Amino acid sequence: MCGAELKTLPEGVQRVAAALQAQNHTHMPRMLDDAARTAQQAADALGILVGQVAKSIIFRRKSDDAAVLVVTSGDRRVDEKKVEAHVGKVGRADADFVKQRTGFSIGGVAPLAHATPPVTLIDRDLLRFDVVWAAAGHPHAVFALHPSDLERLTGAPVVDVVQEGPAP
Repeated sequence: MCGAELKTLPEGVQRVAAALQAQNHTHMPRMLDDAARTAQQAADALGILVGQVAKSIIFRRKSDDAAVLVVTSGDRRVDEKKVEAHVGKVGRADADFVKQRTGFSIGGVAPLAHATPPVTLIDRDLLRFDVVWAAAGHPHAVFALHPSDLERLTGAPVVDVVQEGPAP
């Protein structure tokens, strides 16, 4: 992606593209025709399984008000108790908190390039896929990666933080 192309993208997507370029990631953000605010919408737009969507869930850590990012498969539901075992007590994050801490709106939260670096956990269930797609800073933007790239790009550990079985 050249500089001129990059400047036409929304600001959040530009941040993600710059972070990906800085880490020599080969797949740059791709703009979709329709919004992909949910894992199912993203899967439908890309023609992939919903599990191949690396969804970013933000929690608010109660002890210090830090943002906690959990990246998991679109077909899984996060188990808050498992998250708390790694980072301490958490609560739900509202849209204002998400925007303030990440710089992204809900539906476009990327796993990297946050305004304030979050505490990040990657769910190991993502590793069952060869390729996953993550939000790229805007509800219309996504990028492809191998699940193990998430470790390299974020420096986060791979752990078990989902409920047993697929999400309802």
